[in-house]
Amino acid sequence: MSEATNQAASPIRAARARPQRKPKRNQIPFGILVVLAAVVIGVVQAYRSQNLGFYWMTGAIFGFILQKSRFCFTASMRDPVITGSTSVTRAVLIAFAATTVMFAAIQYGAVQNGLPMPGQSYVVPISFATVFGAFIFGIGMVIAGGCASGTLMRVGEGFSMQFLSLLFFVVGSLVGAAHYGWWKEHFIVHGPKIFLPDVFGWTGAVVIQLLVILCLYRAAMLWERKKMGASEE
Repeated sequence: MSEATNQAASPIRAARARPQRKPKRNQIPFGILVVLAAVVIGVVQAYRSQNLGFYWMTGAIFGFILQKSRFCFTASMRDPVITGSTSVTRAVLIAFAATTVMFAAIQYGAVQNGLPMPGQSYVVPISFATVFGAFIFGIGMVIAGGCASGTLMRVGEGFSMQFLSLLFFVVGSLVGAAHYGWWKEHFIVHGPKIFLPDVFGWTGAVVIQLLVILCLYRAAMLWERKKMGASEE
């Protein structure tokens, strides 16, 4: 009888021994203050310069979207391998498809109107330096836990690790900018420049790029089904 009583009483003692969680503080007033402060800063910046006000507004909106969607290029490449989820991967591919159509329309419109084609400065030579740089940057993104946009977003959330990543991101960018001329002269300029509309025409370039994105999207869906099915088994 005593053993049964002790066994029945033990869960009660365990429940009493557990520390009660402190009620969460209401953060709505803090959120309202932050929004008001952002609006005031935006108005002040707009009075100083319309561009500053516009940049402040778009930066705040972009940061909010990043934080709520958890959109991150690192996650798009990391999650399929670690968790099997490709939702962020597919979101990135959809963004690539949308920007392909819209930016091609902007460039084609500029050409038809006899205006300088925007974005031509980003058509740079492709060589082993591109592959090697992408590989090193990919390793850095995974170790740091975020790309440039993801790191900035998590700094805003207060992640201490991302402050360290941001610091060395800035340091690395400054060092890279200081030595970029040497790398460009000895490695980068030796590769060929490839602008798809020059090779396939405007329509062909858009169609081919969209087909590649569609194939990658389909592959991401199949990969997620395979990984999720294996985990359920």
